[in-house]
This record gives sequence, C-alpha cells and structure tokens, in this order.
Amino acid sequence: MKILYGVQGTGNGHMTRARVMAKALAEAGIATDYLVSGRPLDQLFDMQPFGDFFWRQGLTFAVSAGSINLWQTLKQASLRQLWRDIRSLDLSAYDLVITDFEPVTAWAAKLQGVPSLALSHQASFRYDVPKRGYNLAARILMSGFAPASEHIGLHWHHFDQTILPPIIDIEHRSLPALKNKVVVYLPFEALTKIETMLLSQPNTNFYCYHPAISSAKLQQHIQWLPLSKQSFANDLADAEGVICNSGFELPSEALFLGKKLLVKPLVGQFEQESNAATLAKLQLAQVMDTLSASSLNEFLATPAKMPLSYPCVAAALAGWLAQQRSEPLEKVAERLWAKVSI
Repeated sequence: MKILYGVQGTGNGHMTRARVMAKALAEAGIATDYLVSGRPLDQLFDMQPFGDFFWRQGLTFAVSAGSINLWQTLKQASLRQLWRDIRSLDLSAYDLVITDFEPVTAWAAKLQGVPSLALSHQASFRYDVPKRGYNLAARILMSGFAPASEHIGLHWHHFDQTILPPIIDIEHRSLPALKNKVVVYLPFEALTKIETMLLSQPNTNFYCYHPAISSAKLQQHIQWLPLSKQSFANDLADAEGVICNSGFELPSEALFLGKKLLVKPLVGQFEQESNAATLAKLQLAQVMDTLSASSLNEFLATPAKMPLSYPCVAAALAGWLAQQRSEPLEKVAERLWAKVSI
C-alpha cells in the first residue's frame, strides 16, 4: 500500500500531528509521500520527517489582530491556481489519500475516484460534539474544504461518538516544572498586544514564541523566541503553564504533559470558539475572549493540572492502516478511549 498524505500548513497544529503520524507510518512499513499547502514554502521548518515532500499553494485563512479577516482571505486566495493544482495532481501511484484538512489532495482524490480518509480534528465536527457558531457557512466549510470518502475525527473526549483521542508524541515527557515559567504561543495575535498583557505580570517568566520574531531577545521577564520545534518542546517540558489560541494540537500536548492552560479563541473561527467552549465545559482550561491582564492574573493563580494519559493513537492508526483497515473503527476507538481517564 502507498499513501499520499496531505497536510494543511496553516498554523503548526496540523504539521505537528503529521510529524507524529509520519514516524508511525514509517515504523509500520507503509510507503507514504507528503504534500503540504497553505503556507509559503520558505516559512516551513523542521520538515525532515516528510522527506522529499510536495508543496502547493493551497488555501489559508488570513488573520488580523486575532480575528479571521474574510476580505483578506478572499483577496489572497488564488482559486485558479488551486484548481490547476488539483487537476494536475496525479494520484495513479497511490492506494489511499489521507488529508489533514488539506484541499489539494482531498479534491484530487474526489475527482480521480481514489479512496480518501480525512484524519483531523475538523472531522470530529461531523459528529455530535459541542459546537459554537456552527452556522451554515461553517457547515459548508467543514464539508467542502477538504472532502473525503471516510472520516476520522480527533477530540479531547469521545462524547459517545466514534472519534479518537488526540494524536500526540507520547515520547514527550514533562520535567519538574520551573516555578513561574509560562510558555506563550499566540501566532495570530499582535505582538504589541501580547507584550502589554505579559508586562502586567513582572514576577512570571514568559517564553513567547511568535512567527514575527526572527531572533531571540530578552525584554525584562519576557523571552521573545523564533519558531523552533525542538526549542519549543524543551521549554514546554518544564513550564508550569501554557497560553495559546484554542486550536487543537498544542492544548492536547499541554493537557498530556499536565500543564495548566489558558486559551484565547480566534474571533470568527468557529472551530476555535467551539474548542474553547469544550475545554471550559470539561474543566480542562481557562478561556479569555481578549488578551486580558485580569484573565492572565487569574490564570497564574490557579493550581497545576494532572496529566491526561492519552495513548499512542498514531501507532494504533498506522497498525490499522497496515492491516487494510480490517478492524471496525468503533473497536479501535473503544480500545484507545479505555486508556484515557478524564
């Protein structure tokens, strides 16, 4: 069996999850090629797990000051190029296409009649899970952006649905937390607004990673840091807490490592608004709707969290694929959730 794996490059969550899957697929002996879209080629980093990957422009959402900018999204979208990329992608060498919310591989598979599998957090919204702002536009986006013939959704809880726990690197282990060390990753927020919030707490050491930072610099109690997979993982391991947008992958890692969590959803992004509401409902995180000194102060005063024991979902999925998906997905889900205690 040979797989083409499409990865949405917007943000880092999809890429992080795909790196974990790439290792598991390789260990299972499954030949896999990768296609990444949604981020400029020169802005991709730590791409070694994907070998000689393919790149396409794809589609991404423009964000301004912590909110989805629909006008800018439409303005920067090249639908003609997207259509050319979809039509020109030859899938004759592949038995299966996996798409993590990546539109080029998904639509090419649909047009060429190649079996496809959506493997993403977005796929969980096809099921009866908590949703906020799930209007007609959101439903069209979820069903039409990266269609597939099968779907595997990932979430923090099963909600009595056939969905799986998060795909994370379970080899990452938490170290004894350094008192008052907090990791900050708010890539869609303005640096000036992040700075104002963090300066309000001079007794906390913040390690703030942001795509607008090109080299490390120290500002009082704030370490401003460029994006780096290894450096970020090292800082996350011994941090007391994490402040981030309410995506899926980083909160999942923080919960697995037992880090207290403060999330800020992107305005107008129903997935992030739904995630924030879910985390609050499950009492897994605190939520702030705007970057707020008072929310930060309240967060810092909260006690540490116990780690969540998520299993190695990537290895289970790779084994399931290697066995030609012969086991019902419901059985796979039951076995994995039996190892989780929330």
